[in-house]
Amino acid sequence: MPLLIPLLKTVKSQGRYQMTTQRYQTLTLDRSEPHILTVTLNRPDAANAFNTVMADELAQCFEALTADFGDIRVVILTGAGSRAFCAGGDLKERLDMTDEAWFIQHRSYERMVRNVMGCPLPVIGAINGAAFGGGCELVAMLDFAYASTTARFAQTEVRLGIIPGAGGSQNLVRAIGLKRAKQLILTGETFSAEQAYDWGLINQLCAPEQLMDEVKEVARQIARNAPIAVRQSKMAVSRAPDLSLADGLMFEIEAYNRCVTTKDRREGLKAFNEKRRPEFTGQ
Repeated sequence: MPLLIPLLKTVKSQGRYQMTTQRYQTLTLDRSEPHILTVTLNRPDAANAFNTVMADELAQCFEALTADFGDIRVVILTGAGSRAFCAGGDLKERLDMTDEAWFIQHRSYERMVRNVMGCPLPVIGAINGAAFGGGCELVAMLDFAYASTTARFAQTEVRLGIIPGAGGSQNLVRAIGLKRAKQLILTGETFSAEQAYDWGLINQLCAPEQLMDEVKEVARQIARNAPIAVRQSKMAVSRAPDLSLADGLMFEIEAYNRCVTTKDRREGLKAFNEKRRPEFTGQ
């Protein structure tokens, strides 16, 4: 069986092209909510740790979304069960790896990082348990995340003789600041959901039983908005930390101008004046 199984295929139904999901080995996909795709890391017996298959499948999942997201407008990423969101790399799989095999495997993680961060759709985390090592890095690379009050976080790599290698040294700094990121990465210490919220890694804390309901509600809010405007907003905001103010303003205008010619812009204006909710089509 090949490691990579196609995430999405395009089929024609009632004159329109729609996306349908295929089955993965380590991920489950849920399209039960209109315009929302929920991706679940599904290795609960291994605390949803990354093995090579999961890294490859996440990379392919988000690569497919970037190439053709169909009518999907928002992605939710969570973990199976309540014990862990993701415990990082699967250390049992790595136990007998040669250096060469380690480098080969890590290229899968590098591709995963690029594809998750490059997804044009908003990607929201529902952090339902421990997020250690690569799991914490995964949280930091998302657009934003809600967490269960029972979630825990740590960048444990220095305790294993390595450093964060899935964007943690870059994204954690951007999320919580330089000195706090240095403290957490250099010590490898565990921190609580409350600390993650106070420091800015997490946007909202939720009771464990309410986490998915609250994440789905914010996803619905985003999905009701104009899809092109949402994607252009994400692109502009994501580039802000890397641009000077003058360059950022120019980039923003380019993103803004892309929205002006859309049918959704005209629908939004018309709906406002007619005092009704707009019906955006992504055109």
